[in-house]
Amino acid sequence: MTSQKTNSPDPATTTQEIKTSEASGWLRLWRSQQENIRLVAIALVMALIIRIFVAEPRYIPSDSMIPTLHTGDRLVVEKVSYWFHPAETGDIVVFEPPAQLQSMGYQKNQVFIKRVIGQPGDTVSVKNGRVYLNGRSLSEDYIAEPPAYQLNSVQVPAESYFVMGDNRNDSNDSHVWGFLPQQNIIGRAVFRFFPLDRMGFISS
Repeated sequence: MTSQKTNSPDPATTTQEIKTSEASGWLRLWRSQQENIRLVAIALVMALIIRIFVAEPRYIPSDSMIPTLHTGDRLVVEKVSYWFHPAETGDIVVFEPPAQLQSMGYQKNQVFIKRVIGQPGDTVSVKNGRVYLNGRSLSEDYIAEPPAYQLNSVQVPAESYFVMGDNRNDSNDSHVWGFLPQQNIIGRAVFRFFPLDRMGFISS
């Protein structure tokens, strides 16, 4: 009686086939996800470009802009408009602390938010609870209360601004540390997206 010998697979060949199959599977997965990876990469690059050059979110760290803005408010700060024209009186601007504030202990990467009162060449003064711009009393229905301090008339130098917080008596602003250099301005606060019950555009 002749016995037949069963051909068993070569273990080395089987292992190689498994490895080849796994590699092929990973290759198919990679190819199927390439488009998604490209889209994610593009989205990340676009988000970075928008944040650097167009707009970015910020939050309010203090109550210096009450009642217009409250501590913890989240804002969109747009950066484009000041490429075409300078900041205007009434604009609410976000800025890096100038040298005067850094000498008081503030870090360069901290940000401040105030309202523009005086542009280059303007004169600003504060007396009897009123702010005067070029000799005329400003009508300010947005402030928390009239300023309880006096400020002799000062002229805003070139490429600088005089800024104040709407919470006049609790604001570390130009009446304390002087003028804001134009180069320190990051952008203009335009929209509050949080809290939801106060979402909306921020008027000057």
